[in-house]
Amino acid sequence: MPVYDVVERHHIDVAAPADTTFAVACDQDVMALPIVRAIFKTREIVLGADPDTTSRPHGLLALTKSLGWSVLAEVPGREVVMGAVTQPWYANVVFHPLPPDEFIRFHEPDYVKIVWNLRAAPAGPHQSIFRTETRVVTTDAGARAKFRWYWARFSPGITLIRWLSLRAVRRDAECAGSAVSDGAATVDRPAPQV
Repeated sequence: MPVYDVVERHHIDVAAPADTTFAVACDQDVMALPIVRAIFKTREIVLGADPDTTSRPHGLLALTKSLGWSVLAEVPGREVVMGAVTQPWYANVVFHPLPPDEFIRFHEPDYVKIVWNLRAAPAGPHQSIFRTETRVVTTDAGARAKFRWYWARFSPGITLIRWLSLRAVRRDAECAGSAVSDGAATVDRPAPQV
């Protein structure tokens, strides 16, 4: 998505190999963070959404796929790009997954196309840089006005989720990387604390 209406980029240095950092990022349980749950509950209350009573998986990629996101591109062990078409200003938001070629061509009015990635790049033998970027493009002026209204109200919570997520990835990857370098066969990661 070379042209977009909104972009948000975050990164963090991690004292763990890139493959460890990437695996931790994909498997992180963001809903285990009380603040993240509170942000989603606040959105639900403010917009009058029905509570999501569906049983969902805990890993970030599995969770987002269950919500309707699809994999648009992937470099195994290093990067994944997720995308969906949606109308986030509706209380009961629905994410529509599309194959990459259909996602690119999608231009139905009154929608936004959202892509985000998880990426871990090596920065040394036991170092990596974890990055996440989100891009949003609207399909018409009406969607742009609705999305601007939505973004003005909810982007602070979204940014806070990214910030908390990056720190949890660093903590858990460094713990996992340390255990692997010490020869441990399994890693028992603590639940994220805030």
